[in-house]
Amino acid sequence: MDNAMLFLHVLGAVGMGFYIVLPIMIGRASKLAGLGQGGLAEGLLSANRIAQYFLILQLLTGGYLMSQADYSVAWMVIVILLFLGIAALGGIISKPLKLVVASIQDGKSATAHIGKARVLSIIVLVLYIAIIYFMMFPMGDV
Repeated sequence: MDNAMLFLHVLGAVGMGFYIVLPIMIGRASKLAGLGQGGLAEGLLSANRIAQYFLILQLLTGGYLMSQADYSVAWMVIVILLFLGIAALGGIISKPLKLVVASIQDGKSATAHIGKARVLSIIVLVLYIAIIYFMMFPMGDV
């Protein structure tokens, strides 16, 4: 059972790899014309939704795996806080991406919304790299 859960957990981490390329893709949006920006934003919204489902998989499998080993309380708190930060900011990114699509449809500039989405995506990337570090080098008697 542990091997199956570990496999699903790694699969979820790979699915969350979307957050590695998200800042690059959002940065590319500023170089596109209006309709291209809207299309890219819609695609990123869909991909972000899929990444959110992988976050749910991470929550379930990570909770199980955490219960099966002897990790330090500090490590568990750090990992949970990083996870919650990724989940929250991953959800918050949806609003500026939706506003990019709406701005393009209304014929307005989407530059401010793209900038906000890019800053949020960079923060999520940093949190994602941090959580990978803590997964690779856990604290405790594991």
